[in-house]
Amino acid sequence: MAGLLLALQLLPALAPRPVLAQPAPAPAGGGAYGGTFGGGPPGGQVPSPLLSPPMLPSTLPGGMPLPNLPPALQQDIMQRIMEAAGNNAPAPQLPAIAVPPARAAAPPAGQPQTLPLAHQADPPSQIENFFAARLEAPAVSGGLLRQFGYDTFRDMQAMAPAPAATAALPDDYVLGRDDEVLISIRGRTRQNQTLRITRDGTLVLPDLAPFSAAGRTLRELRAEITERVARELGGSEAFVSIGQLRQIGVFVAGEVMRPGLQSLPAMASVLDVLAQAGGVRKSGSLRAIRVEGPRGSRVIDLYSVIGSEPGQPDLRLREGERVVVPPLGPTVAVAGEVTRPGIYELPAGTAALPLAALLRLAGEALRPAGNRFLLHGTDGTGRRALSEIGPQSRLRRGDAVVVQPGLDVVSGQVRVVGHVVQPLLRPAGRSGLRGVLTDSRLVRPDPYVRLGVVWRVDPSTRVRRFLAFDLGRVLQRQAELPLHEDDEVILLSQSDILWLASPPVQRALRGEAPAALAIPAAAPQGAGHAVAVGGECPALQSLAIAARSSPVRFAHVRGAGFPDLGAPPCPQVFLDYPALLPFLLDQAVLISGEARLPGLYPILDDTGLDQVLAAAGGVTDTADLSAVELSREPLEQAGAIALQRTLLDLRSGNFAAVRLSPRDGIRIPRGFGDRDSGPVVLTGEFLRPGIYDIRRGERLSELIARAGGLSPQAYPYGAVFTRESVRQKQQEGFARTARELEQSLIQVASGQAVAGSKAGGLDLGNAITAGREMANALREGRAAGRMVVEANPVILAARPELDVLLEPGDLIAIPKRPNEVTVVGAVLNPGSLQFSTGWKAVEYVRASGGQQRFADGGRAFVVLPNGQSVPAGLGAWQAGGPPIPPGSLVVVPQDPSPYETWGFIRDLTQTLGQLSISAAALSVIAKSSR
Repeated sequence: MAGLLLALQLLPALAPRPVLAQPAPAPAGGGAYGGTFGGGPPGGQVPSPLLSPPMLPSTLPGGMPLPNLPPALQQDIMQRIMEAAGNNAPAPQLPAIAVPPARAAAPPAGQPQTLPLAHQADPPSQIENFFAARLEAPAVSGGLLRQFGYDTFRDMQAMAPAPAATAALPDDYVLGRDDEVLISIRGRTRQNQTLRITRDGTLVLPDLAPFSAAGRTLRELRAEITERVARELGGSEAFVSIGQLRQIGVFVAGEVMRPGLQSLPAMASVLDVLAQAGGVRKSGSLRAIRVEGPRGSRVIDLYSVIGSEPGQPDLRLREGERVVVPPLGPTVAVAGEVTRPGIYELPAGTAALPLAALLRLAGEALRPAGNRFLLHGTDGTGRRALSEIGPQSRLRRGDAVVVQPGLDVVSGQVRVVGHVVQPLLRPAGRSGLRGVLTDSRLVRPDPYVRLGVVWRVDPSTRVRRFLAFDLGRVLQRQAELPLHEDDEVILLSQSDILWLASPPVQRALRGEAPAALAIPAAAPQGAGHAVAVGGECPALQSLAIAARSSPVRFAHVRGAGFPDLGAPPCPQVFLDYPALLPFLLDQAVLISGEARLPGLYPILDDTGLDQVLAAAGGVTDTADLSAVELSREPLEQAGAIALQRTLLDLRSGNFAAVRLSPRDGIRIPRGFGDRDSGPVVLTGEFLRPGIYDIRRGERLSELIARAGGLSPQAYPYGAVFTRESVRQKQQEGFARTARELEQSLIQVASGQAVAGSKAGGLDLGNAITAGREMANALREGRAAGRMVVEANPVILAARPELDVLLEPGDLIAIPKRPNEVTVVGAVLNPGSLQFSTGWKAVEYVRASGGQQRFADGGRAFVVLPNGQSVPAGLGAWQAGGPPIPPGSLVVVPQDPSPYETWGFIRDLTQTLGQLSISAAALSVIAKSSR
């Protein structure tokens, strides 16, 4: 109908144009079916207007563009328009012209494209549901078993319809009405004819008598025309081919989607008509399709076309034939490890099929040998029966066969994993380790060469165990280890070995539960390989259990004394092989002391110390090789395990002479050095202040001399000398005093205060609050660690016993000579006053406005510039105290007598004195560092 509608639209556009009487230039070259037709007329001769049909216009009436149609279809439309216009008869009904999906308008971007119904998943048929219920789920891998062959028609429907046939027709093609014949005459007469066989089956050639063409083969027609042209047009030669083919009607019945009369080209096959009918239903047979017609009946087995069955069925269709698809015949199923699992129909008229024939339909088993064939059949009473069959066993309706491997195991292989470029898989039995590691470049850089491990399976018990080998000797072709089937060769890296001395391993050796560690990103999952869950390292779990069950087993590595710093991630090799960690520790030698990389190094028995030290980076420059200590446990394990220690003199460098065994310990001591292990800081009024390294036993006067002495403005009496050990003790004292103060607060709060405190009108709550604030101030206070030393070089020269020994980390600050005295505490005007020679504390307090009402002059004290604390002498019975030197601090506390009966007030004066001394020392250090 589409072609007819297009023709009716084109009639108004073509009617007023005389172009129908004008020839169109013929294309150069031969036609589509051979011959030489297509050249222009010689000598300006104008051939008949029928020789060159006019072309269709590019647009339809109304401005719509003409669809892009094949040239043969355009000629057919044009011919029918001309016949309808010339005979004034209605044009015959044309078959519907299907527009290919590729030429249809594509959906807008972003909108989903709906697939044709042929592409949507078909629901399972009754046969498919039957076999799905019979077979177990593991036997059908990849989903439901499908009936073989029916997807062919679905795919043919989804494909774009092919254009009219353009290939060469066979010589036995039988012509019929409406077939288009192309005739090209060359020689004395030159003309091209495009003719159509008329309704009565004749062919009318210009200048020749009509003759019958319908029912003849193409070979007979070509011979007839050639003979007539040669006889009646002497000196000319005819070339005959076929243009547009006719349409034939074929009736399709039976188990198809759309039974009925189907119109299709004369050269269409049985597959074409079945696809046009929507395909065969899954309830229809593919192996017994009948084609009936005037020339008799024939049965077509489509398995020989779409499958692997032998045969060449006649698929051609002729006018008047019909295609009948009968119901589906007996079916059997094959699943499992075959090339094409599915449900297959038995040949027509066959009640049973050998298993070998079914496997041939399914593309054969995936394995060439070692297959098992499990038959899910039915016994005589209709019950399901499972049996194992062979290739010659016969299958009947409803049987299902599952192909399984007889023994699905891997044999004859060796794996190389760990510190390699990539995991290797090699055949076993042909060579040993040297054959597997033929190229040293297979090993990644920086391997641990003193020990590699083979994870071997016992062939009888299937229990795995570790075997150690020397990787360095194997790579140098000095050692060999035969490999067995299923061996896994594990190579270790230097970082894997350094992890043996890490804090997580040390904690596991003490039996502590391993904490969560960082896990590498790529952790393989496979049989026999552990996978970390939640950041846990399974190797540490195994080690902790082993260490608790046998504390003596890892005694040689538990007392290594490595620092507990950080938590490095668990190496990948210990994730894959958790049992490898205890094995390596059993094989390890402890290297401690003055080695560049102290740690635990697994070795073989009788390994030289030189090789182990090479793995540890060698010894440091400060090592004392005259007293290297070797610790060894005896080999015999009878009764008590005695530890033997031997001192070795290795100053000759003959480390190879010392042969080590697993569980040995090597301690390399440090040689005695005059230089101490840390610097001393000089700041303030030195001629050359800075950071100085010291030797053991160096004194303060020697360091002052190295710094050039003191400047003229230096005030050595006010020197601040701080030491870290003293600071820690002072800080502990602050914390202890804070705890004692809080204990007193608890006693007061619980009602253990002296009776009469309420009667006296005292505010107990404010007192407790003040005490709590004082305790917090003590905890937060920073101790200076100040020591009282003599820093005057003149006095040190006269009295050497006052010259202090220096330690690493000491700080000496010499301030400038001050000219003030500071008064703080319970005075009317606290502050700094100018120094006056001979003044005592009472004069400086009087100059600060005098004491307050609640001041306790009897407990006043003076912090001297050198850090000492002495009584100020402000009491009535005191003589005013000694003269105050410049830079001193006078502290006048408040009178605690109203609270004297409370235990937490008694030591506040001493505490305030300690805080004042620390604050003054830190102030001097800060000023001197500017």
